[in-house]
Amino acid sequence: MAAISREEVAHLARLSRLAVTEEELDMFAGQLDVILQAVAQVGEVAAADIPPTSHSVPLTNIFREDVVTPCLTPQEVLSGAPDVEDQRFRVPRILTEDVAS
Repeated sequence: MAAISREEVAHLARLSRLAVTEEELDMFAGQLDVILQAVAQVGEVAAADIPPTSHSVPLTNIFREDVVTPCLTPQEVLSGAPDVEDQRFRVPRILTEDVAS
């Protein structure tokens, strides 16, 4: 496989709208070449008899059944809150601008 050229790196930089110096062109060309060689090696290892996978181990459904269980009442939940308003937690405002409704 041919090494990636400075011109190709410059073209990629233009497409990505990146400002790249002359020194960076050389540096990135070397780095991209190493990456492309690694990808090519992976492609050589891939065999036709191995099916594509998204995970290295089989996945199983980890969700549990929905079961109704006793829970806290609103009063119990809000009893430890520093400030309550209309059956809700009241928290300090963090936005300074007005939000349109």
